Amino acid sequence: MVEFTLPKNSKIKKGKKHPSKGVGKTNKNFKVYRWNPDDEKNPQLDTFEINLDDCGPMVLDALIKIKNEIDPTLTFRRSCREGVCGSCAMNIDGTNTLACTKSIEEVKGEVSIFPLPHMHVVKDLVTDMKKLYEQYASIKPWLQSNSTNPSKERSQSKQERAKLDGLWECILCACCSTSCPSYWWNPDRYLGPAVLLQAYRWIADSRDEKTGERLDNLEDPFRLYRCHTIMNCTSACPKGLNPAKAIAETKKLMHERR
Repeated sequence: MVEFTLPKNSKIKKGKKHPSKGVGKTNKNFKVYRWNPDDEKNPQLDTFEINLDDCGPMVLDALIKIKNEIDPTLTFRRSCREGVCGSCAMNIDGTNTLACTKSIEEVKGEVSIFPLPHMHVVKDLVTDMKKLYEQYASIKPWLQSNSTNPSKERSQSKQERAKLDGLWECILCACCSTSCPSYWWNPDRYLGPAVLLQAYRWIADSRDEKTGERLDNLEDPFRLYRCHTIMNCTSACPKGLNPAKAIAETKKLMHERR
């Protein structure tokens, strides 16, 4: 089930249809969620027919083509186009993913594109990420140490460094958190999979000396323990990471120190 935070008393209606301007062997329809807070209208789904013979292979290529050639008012975030920045996270064909790494060929039939579910929509496919970034800042995502700065780098063994694999690669795209029902229900108190994975990244770092304080910060019925191991987060991660495992490891450390 896909949920979105929409304007009060709003319904998604059928919007404009834009036929393809080019003649190709393969045309494909893209149904795109549209909402502009300035016109006070209900959200709608606009249909854009794209000639795939004249379009890049990824969904982001189609969105850029729509904005450049058909409707310049279409609004979405994008930057690196390499699956690194996380800017183009959205719900495509019912799954949270990155538009720049989602192949058009993977989608059978028409392509439906929505903003990330259960987030406040700023405009069209752009959601408000302020709350997520505030939660991220609350875990103090930087190396903390009680000792004086060393004259050289803080060394790690290969085994200690290997413990960070599967954690540092997170790009904070929010695909995992916005696929999590627990985060939908408690977004103001539950930190969500993305932030909890980032929290464990520093807990697992052998160079960090604030493990106790970090665990204290998470010791709360809602901040950590709203996770019910539904596993949507792991399924949704476009980087193939496992936030659920990171959360489980954090809970394990909580139990061991009691």
